[in-house]
Amino acid sequence: MRATLTVLGSGTSMGVPTIGCDCSVCRSTDPRDRRTRPSIMLEYGGRTVLIDTTPDFREQALREKIQQVDAVIYTHTHADHILGIDDLRPLSFHRENPIPLYLRPDMADFLRSMFAYIFNANYKFGGIARLELKHITGPFDLYAARFEPVIVIHGDAEIYGFRFGSAAYLTDFSQIPPASLAQLRGLDVLFLDGLRHKPHPTHSTVEHSLAIAEQLKPQRTFFTHICHDLPHQATNATLPPHVRLAYDGMKLEFEI
Repeated sequence: MRATLTVLGSGTSMGVPTIGCDCSVCRSTDPRDRRTRPSIMLEYGGRTVLIDTTPDFREQALREKIQQVDAVIYTHTHADHILGIDDLRPLSFHRENPIPLYLRPDMADFLRSMFAYIFNANYKFGGIARLELKHITGPFDLYAARFEPVIVIHGDAEIYGFRFGSAAYLTDFSQIPPASLAQLRGLDVLFLDGLRHKPHPTHSTVEHSLAIAEQLKPQRTFFTHICHDLPHQATNATLPPHVRLAYDGMKLEFEI
């Protein structure tokens, strides 16, 4: 089954332009240097599935004219990946059932606590997003597509990336364990954290992710979670032909 992947956001946690910054990338007129917080949308079989809901989800949804969301899958509970959850409200109102949110049980507990007004039934002011927490305990099927969680190390935390068909999305990591690398063989499309050149305690660098791509040899590799250290056009000019920076609004097709 063919699927379309849309990059909703390709930026790091503070976005690009970054508030208060006057660097050349933050002042760039290249639209590919404007990076909202990191998320993707998958469309297949008449369904729409998101991975993460960032603080910029409203802007992303309006830009891409999103009319429906059938499920959301979460990588982890850092602010730049979850704070757009309330903007699922208008997409949840005209559904027969709540929008299912798929995430690890401990992550579900965190969301239930942080967004108590959504998940506790005693909120009395109305207008609440209709959402349902679903636990990920291993690979799972979603609308005839198989999603396989891939454990990655984000600083000192274990979080999830995901493989789905011939593509995989690993947005935040500093290391990928050997067992997880074994899950990423034979890919057409691979998204990797590519924050910047300078080392970072919780994120992969361009050089580190290039080495991973060389080891795994997917047909196409895209770096995401990009900060304002990397100008789009100039950075792409230094990369191998099969490796590129992702950018907001980028679309590609693959087999799911």
